[in-house]
Amino acid sequence: MNDSPGWASPGSSPSEGEGGQAGQGGPGGPGTPEGIQPPAQPPADSKWSDTQPPPGQWSSPGAEAPAPAQTPPPQPQQGAGWGSYGTQPGQPGQYGHPGQYGSPYGGQYGHPGGPWGPPPAAKPGVIPLRPLGLGEILDGAVSTMRSHWRSVLSVSLVVSVLTEVGSLLVRKYGLGDLATATAGTSESQFLGDLRDTFVLSLSNGFIQLLLGVLATALLTVIYSRAVIGRPSSVGEAWREARPRLLPLIGLTLLLGAGALLLFAVLVVPGALLGSVGLAVLGALVALAVFVWLWFRFLLASPALMLERAGVFTSLKRSAKLVNGSWWRMFGITVLTTVIAAIVSGIASLPFTVLALLFGSGGLSGLADGSIAQSWSFLLISGIGTVISMTFVLPMQAGVTVLLYIDQRIRREALDIELGRAAGLQGYGSTAGGTGYGG
Repeated sequence: MNDSPGWASPGSSPSEGEGGQAGQGGPGGPGTPEGIQPPAQPPADSKWSDTQPPPGQWSSPGAEAPAPAQTPPPQPQQGAGWGSYGTQPGQPGQYGHPGQYGSPYGGQYGHPGGPWGPPPAAKPGVIPLRPLGLGEILDGAVSTMRSHWRSVLSVSLVVSVLTEVGSLLVRKYGLGDLATATAGTSESQFLGDLRDTFVLSLSNGFIQLLLGVLATALLTVIYSRAVIGRPSSVGEAWREARPRLLPLIGLTLLLGAGALLLFAVLVVPGALLGSVGLAVLGALVALAVFVWLWFRFLLASPALMLERAGVFTSLKRSAKLVNGSWWRMFGITVLTTVIAAIVSGIASLPFTVLALLFGSGGLSGLADGSIAQSWSFLLISGIGTVISMTFVLPMQAGVTVLLYIDQRIRREALDIELGRAAGLQGYGSTAGGTGYGG
C-alpha cells in the first residue's frame, strides 16, 4: 500500500460494518440454505474453527454482489470561489485536497469514470489563467482582436496607413529616381540621387521605428487588460503607455545598434581582408548569434511596459523568463510569422492583381518595370498592404504579450495576481492555494 498523501490502495476494502463480511456465514451460519443441516460437532481433524464467523448475508449463486458503499465525492464549499483550484496537497479545498481515488485533484475530477486532468481554470478574459498551449496563445490573440476590435484595429489601422504612406513616398521619389536613371546620367547626378534616396529611406525607417514603438506600447496595454476581461479605449491605452514610450524607444534603438555592431564586428574584417569566404562565414555566425539574442530578448518590451522596468532591467527579465524555453519561443514566434505572412499574402493578392491590371503602361510597363512607379499601381497595392498590415500587426504583438504572460504564469504564478486584478473572489488566498505557477 502506498502511504503517500492523496493516494489510496487500488481496490481497497469498503468501510467496516457495511457488508464487509457478506457471504462469509460458512456452514451452519444463518446464511446456510434451507434444508442443509451442518454436523452437530465438527470432526477432530476438521479445519473449521470452533468459533464461527458472525452472521452474514447469503445470496444465491449467480446473483450480483451488493456494491460496496462508497464515500461520495466532496461537494463544492460555499464561498470558496476560484481560490479552491490551487490548494496544495493536504489542504482543504474542492479541487486541491488529496483525492480518495488516487488523484491529486480529488473529488469529481479524480474518481474513476469522471474526467481526468486538472480542473478548468478561471477565464475572466481572453485566456484561461494557467499555463497556455500554442492554440490558446493564438486563440487569445485573435479573440482580443475580435472582442476589442475598436481599440485594436484603430491603433493598427493608423499605424499601417502612416507606415505605408512613408514607404510609398520612398518608392516613388527615392527608388523611382534610381530605377529611371539612364546610362547617360552623369556620375554626380547619380550620386546625388543615391544620397537623396538614402536620406529619404533613413528618415522613413526612423518614422516607422517610432510608429512600431507606438503600436507596441498601445497594443501591449490593450492585450494586458483583455487578459483580465477589462476593455481599454485608445485614449486609456495612450495615457497608460505614454510614460513608457521613451524607455521603449531606447530599448528598440539599443537592440538595433547591437545588431549592427554584431554584424560589423564579424563581417567587416573579412571584407577588409578581401576574403569572400571569411566574410560569408562571419555573416553566418553573426546571423546565428543575432537569432539567438533576438529570441532571448523577445520579452523585453512587454517586461518594460507591464513591469515599469528600465531598459537593462527589462533585458535581464526577458533573459530570465526565456531561459530554458528558447526553442518554445522560437517555434511559436516562427509559426506566428508564417501564419501572418499567409494571411497578408491572401489579403493583398487581389489588390496586387488589380494594380497590375489598371496600372499605367499596360503590358509594356510591366515588361520594363515602369508600372511599379505609377501612382495607380502604388495606390492600389498600398491599399492591400494597409488592410493586411491592419490584421497582421496586432496578431504578432498579441502573441508576444501572451508569451510573456504565459512564461510568468509558469515561473512566477502570475495567474494569482491576474485573478485578483480581475476581481475573482478569494483567488490565490492561503486557503485556495498558490495557483499554477512554480
